[in-house]
Amino acid sequence: MKYPKNYLDEIKLRLKVSQVVGKTVKLNRRGKEFVGLSPFTSEKTPSFTVSDEKGFYHCFSSGEHGNIFDFLMKTQSLKFGEAVRQLASQAGMQPYRFSKFDEEKEKRYQNYKNIFKDFTNHHHKLLLENFDFSMDYLNKRGIGKETILEFQIGYVPSNSDYYSNLIKNYSEKDISETGLFYNNEKFKKYINRFHSRIIFPIKNIVGDIVAFGGRIIKDKKIAKYINSPETEFYKKGKHIFNLDKAKSFPNKDSEVIVVEGYMDVISIYSAGIKNVVSNSGTALTENQINLIWKFFSNPILCLDGDISGQRAALRIAESLLPHIKDSNKIGFVTLSKGVDPDDFIKEKGKKAFLEFLTNKLSIDEFIWKNYLNNLDRSDPFASTKFEKKFRNICETIKDKTLKKYILENYLEKIRNLTPLQKGKGKIMNNYRILNETKKISVAKEHLTKEEIKEYSILYIMFNYPNIISPRAELFDDIQFSSGQLNKLKSELLAITLEDKFDQKNFDELAKRHLNLINDINQNAVIKNIFLKKDEEKQIELLNEILKELNDIKFSKKIENLENKLIEKFDEKSYSDLIKLKSQINKE
Repeated sequence: MKYPKNYLDEIKLRLKVSQVVGKTVKLNRRGKEFVGLSPFTSEKTPSFTVSDEKGFYHCFSSGEHGNIFDFLMKTQSLKFGEAVRQLASQAGMQPYRFSKFDEEKEKRYQNYKNIFKDFTNHHHKLLLENFDFSMDYLNKRGIGKETILEFQIGYVPSNSDYYSNLIKNYSEKDISETGLFYNNEKFKKYINRFHSRIIFPIKNIVGDIVAFGGRIIKDKKIAKYINSPETEFYKKGKHIFNLDKAKSFPNKDSEVIVVEGYMDVISIYSAGIKNVVSNSGTALTENQINLIWKFFSNPILCLDGDISGQRAALRIAESLLPHIKDSNKIGFVTLSKGVDPDDFIKEKGKKAFLEFLTNKLSIDEFIWKNYLNNLDRSDPFASTKFEKKFRNICETIKDKTLKKYILENYLEKIRNLTPLQKGKGKIMNNYRILNETKKISVAKEHLTKEEIKEYSILYIMFNYPNIISPRAELFDDIQFSSGQLNKLKSELLAITLEDKFDQKNFDELAKRHLNLINDINQNAVIKNIFLKKDEEKQIELLNEILKELNDIKFSKKIENLENKLIEKFDEKSYSDLIKLKSQINKE
């Protein structure tokens, strides 16, 4: 018995050719393809090529060519059924059982598919031959005959009676299950769901038509757009409009543009940008994004610029954040209010649209920007709620490593809303002092309180460069109490900023400052506390030490000015003192 085509297609959809072949052949990426040594012949120069985009392998030395099933059959001497079962298991699918139910389902699908094919061909021909006003409408929207042919766009007239044609070849039950018609009990007849509309065929990933989108062009009293209802073989949240075509047009950055409507897709496609798809106006689901990620690692979501479009984009971003990986991302671009991609393309053209896409925000940046715009920074309760919101958002991220870095990035941004020490002349806000930092005030007799903080900072810089690197700007303006400490700080920063923090560079630096570094490692009490903290707490502790050091230096500066005034009144010193004390009051 034959395996159903849709079952085999599902396996091929779930497994990339490189994924299957890579278990046997060591592959190296070369552009869009992979190359390796042939498993069929003995060779020293790779002639074996794998294309995930096209779904096949080709061996130039032996002439062998095929898909994932062929590969297993030829390399492991398997029968077709054995290869199918092995790959189905690898794809996480249940083995196909040739039950009576399965056979009947396959027959239903074949009838379903054929009905849609007949329906499409008939109404596509009607559009081309009989309905000039429909062609005029499409042409005015920038959609020419070539695009109409490529997308098989059709028109269903108001008096359509195509049901009578279909009933000659298919059962009433089969026709009914397509959702193309609904039963009008009053007139006791089936009514074409898409009458008076231009229809856009919706295809599954292998190119079979499984549904329609319909657009009214005359009667403005009824809904502008309608879609096929969900059926046994069409689930709206599992299909992507135009992915069957777009997957053949990946760009060098593995990007695909995700828009809301069929017309947006067709307009952009007509302008020469082929890597464009639509989620058909739904919230982009996990199933849909996983389907897109199989072919494009960097989709760009571009929804309409109205308020509802932006709210939808934020909901989508929050729902998809848990599923992102370092290899699978998603970007967001925001159109002007009242503008959709179709409008943009027509007004400004292809070049401007592609340039606009370069302004995309990563998913985490997009979420941040949306919530930040509504934050009252002067309200501590709002700020508390704001931080908790982002902690909760990050908790949903499944990739633990990615979760860690995105959370750290968010917390750093939140801290910078009330900056610790950013730029010259700025005073750090009054953060509560951690209990742990109080312990650091106890040290060797030869160290002042100021030096204790400096030693702690230098200890962290030397031993935890990964924490220092993303926040190096905080240390630029720090002037330590001695030239020796400043020199060590500058050299540590130079290594860190240039991403040269390997063991060799640090060993060389340690030799140049041997006595000082030994003194720091012995007397930095922070090390005993720091070691017990996770990275998030370590960053909090570092921020507190920076704040305390700044306070010490600030107080020292005030004290020096006051002593200077006691010895001899100076107008400039008095003015400087007033300014410093004014800053304290503001803080």
